[in-house]
Amino acid sequence: MGCVRLIVTGKVQGVGFRAYVCAAARHAGIRGYVRNRANGCVEVLACGPEPALDVLIGHIAKGPAGARVTGMERESVDEGRMPEGFLVRYDET
Repeated sequence: MGCVRLIVTGKVQGVGFRAYVCAAARHAGIRGYVRNRANGCVEVLACGPEPALDVLIGHIAKGPAGARVTGMERESVDEGRMPEGFLVRYDET
């Protein structure tokens, strides 16, 4: 089991990116959230088995039609208080 924070850059806002990530995470059994950030990137916090995280990260790197991922920073984080399931958060940081 692992937890990661991803900061995804590129054309990732206004193209259905959060819904795409949410669907992929739920399908993979990942807990966490995805949200836009005020600087134009998207933040993903994801916890789950390492193989499932790898699958999710592959989906994120590809993105939905209309998106263009140009970068992704990854850091391991502690689980802390994670939601049950995977959520789209609408608060920007």
